[in-house]
Amino acid sequence: MSFLKGFKYAFCGIIRCIKNERNMRTHTVAALYVLIFARFFTFSRGEFALLLLTIGAVMAAEAVNTSIEELCNKVCRERDERIKRSKDAAAGAVLILAIFAAAIGVTLFSDPEGWKAAYTFFTENIWHMTGLIVLTLLSLAFIIFVPGKKR
Repeated sequence: MSFLKGFKYAFCGIIRCIKNERNMRTHTVAALYVLIFARFFTFSRGEFALLLLTIGAVMAAEAVNTSIEELCNKVCRERDERIKRSKDAAAGAVLILAIFAAAIGVTLFSDPEGWKAAYTFFTENIWHMTGLIVLTLLSLAFIIFVPGKKR
């Protein structure tokens, strides 16, 4: 397999995961908002790197969870306690990471000055506020209405 073909397969896997998994769409939207609001805060390079690493870790864990679920569904179609425990453990790993990611977010985004700057940016210009509202509506539609896999 060529080097570039490997990237193609990886990107196809990411797109398939986003398309078929509501949780991955939720993580994607959350990452987008984190990055939008990060511009209003004064993060050190290390803090910003931690933010990016956290986003990547949560999304990678969700992709691994999806692959485990898909493989389990292929291997055993009937209800099996071992398969259930495996799928639950994978989902639990994502939850643990998401909880700690939220804690990192609360820590990094705790500066009131950053929130004041964001508030000022969005309230002083109707187009900024309109853009945020439209983005929020599109984000909700993306999470809720993008057709996924049939169960």
